[in-house]
Amino acid sequence: MKILYLNGADIEGGAAKAAIRLLHGVQAKGADARLYVQRKKGNDSLVDGPSSLLGRVSGRLRPAIEQFVSGINPGKMSGPFCSAYLPDGLAAQASHVTPDLIHLHWVARMMRLETMARFSVPLVWTMHDSWAFTGGCYLPGGCVRYRESCGACPMLNSSREDDLSHRIWLRKKQAWSGLNLTIVAPSRWMADCAKSSSLFRDVPVEVIPNGIDTSRFTPIDKRKAREALSLPPDRKLILFGAKGLANDRNKGCHLLVEALRLLASSPEQTQMELVIFGSAASNPASDFSLKTHFQGWQQDEVRLALLYAAADVFVFPSIQESLGYTAMEAMACGTPCVAFNQGGVPDLIDHLKNGYLAVPFEAADLARGIAWALNGKDHRQLLSAHARGKIEQGFTLEKVAEQHMELYKSLLSNIIAI
Repeated sequence: MKILYLNGADIEGGAAKAAIRLLHGVQAKGADARLYVQRKKGNDSLVDGPSSLLGRVSGRLRPAIEQFVSGINPGKMSGPFCSAYLPDGLAAQASHVTPDLIHLHWVARMMRLETMARFSVPLVWTMHDSWAFTGGCYLPGGCVRYRESCGACPMLNSSREDDLSHRIWLRKKQAWSGLNLTIVAPSRWMADCAKSSSLFRDVPVEVIPNGIDTSRFTPIDKRKAREALSLPPDRKLILFGAKGLANDRNKGCHLLVEALRLLASSPEQTQMELVIFGSAASNPASDFSLKTHFQGWQQDEVRLALLYAAADVFVFPSIQESLGYTAMEAMACGTPCVAFNQGGVPDLIDHLKNGYLAVPFEAADLARGIAWALNGKDHRQLLSAHARGKIEQGFTLEKVAEQHMELYKSLLSNIIAI
């Protein structure tokens, strides 16, 4: 079985982690799998990217060029948006590899919409966000116009029914008609969104979570983890981290700031300190009210696992997520999570058992959840065991890879039967 994975990058964001980990997971199960990316930074031997200087440069410039060509003004947008208009070389790449099946991950800024019709093998597409079934936005928030035909797009601050989002929806409807396509949703919430969409309501949707290497993300002695990171041994450490946390409002940094302000007025605040990773800046421009240890961007998963293990609680204040990779990693390390009850997060966090699901999007309840998670050593140890157990139960890379292999075999056996 030869599988070609496609993803925009190899080491940036949750989709990249999912693609890389699944790649190695199915390889271990006997599949011949490779990943092709538009932007390659790592040195994984199973990952291919543009070999020419022109190809590498165009991969970097493609998002900006696409916005310019599509007439998208980033300053007038309320969130990320992509038209997927520029041509690509993915059909030629697939022809060179000759896969039995192609598995798409995050390809919004990598692939022209019409390219999918040029693939002659079964397609699987993992929904890391909502872009595949909307008129161009990644995070529709409360908007459900994707259930019809988009238009009057709030992300574009548009009131026109025939705006760019509707035109992109029309392109998708035409380009994706009749495809041999199966959708993989990493959470029940994302599956429900896809099934309710006008583009995918008649497309098979499977729920398979993203997988995690539980041998790499594993509980580590908290004292030793803090010593290795030069973090205080006698404080209650609150951990927060995400890619682009300083400028991506969806990551909920502003809500965490408010929750910490409330916690800072409590008698226990002298025992609490904050640890932050994920920002390129050493000191993001926010007042977190508590003493803060800035760890910067984390490329090394060994150090990242130490950070999770060193913390008493991980806060995941995102506004809309398909599942939540950082929350999953923290729980695998035995660190309970506090998050808003939104998106795919309830698939991970069992309220008051392995973490806390706060009322969306109430900073006061987020603060209550953090305080609850930090309450008592025995309480924290029980939460830690339950958090790790949840990941072992259904999110290990081995189990997730096996679920994908079963799906692949089913799709390919249907081809042979025909």
